Amino acid sequence: MSTNSLARTEFIVRTIARTAVEKEQEFCDLDAVVGDGDFGYSLARGFEIVLQDWDSFERTDIGTFLQKVALVISARIGGTSGPIWGTAFLRAAGVAKGRQQLAAADAVGMLRAAIDGIKVRGGAEVGDKTLLDALVPVADALEQAAADGADGAAAVETAAKAARDAAEATSSLAARRGRASYSGDRSIGSPDAGAMAVAIMLEQINAGWPGH
Repeated sequence: MSTNSLARTEFIVRTIARTAVEKEQEFCDLDAVVGDGDFGYSLARGFEIVLQDWDSFERTDIGTFLQKVALVISARIGGTSGPIWGTAFLRAAGVAKGRQQLAAADAVGMLRAAIDGIKVRGGAEVGDKTLLDALVPVADALEQAAADGADGAAAVETAAKAARDAAEATSSLAARRGRASYSGDRSIGSPDAGAMAVAIMLEQINAGWPGH
């Protein structure tokens, strides 16, 4: 396997996991505005197990590694977040199955597959005030960066900015999915917790990316 591709994949997953654990209270507070306030707790409990079992995950290829992570997420994250995040990782793993190297186009393909999986599993679309409202702009930004010939560090920085802008823009939306949808128009004025989590995770990935 390409050590570089595996190392980058591991870095991204580990950063996502660590951010979920470290930002547990912040994510709960974001969710409590219009949801039931357990988003951060659910995410942290699942990703704690990912970090705990880190060395045991099979690394035959990148897809296999991501599949093992997906199985832990699906089994250990509670509520609606487990199926959503688990499906996202599982769909990304499917694109990387048997792959030992990943190019920029592969990364975009994995993210698009994750997005499609979330749409099917959660019945959500862009504009419903979910994490999709941050993930889709991230995929678009990465695809454009790749087309422009940007290097990895520049692409990740662009993606992180796109995630933050998109997550903050969810404040103007009314929630149509999940418990937050019970609030109806009262959800307008606060950003979606899932979208903000995506933004914060991307910012942490950007901060630790080689070259920054």
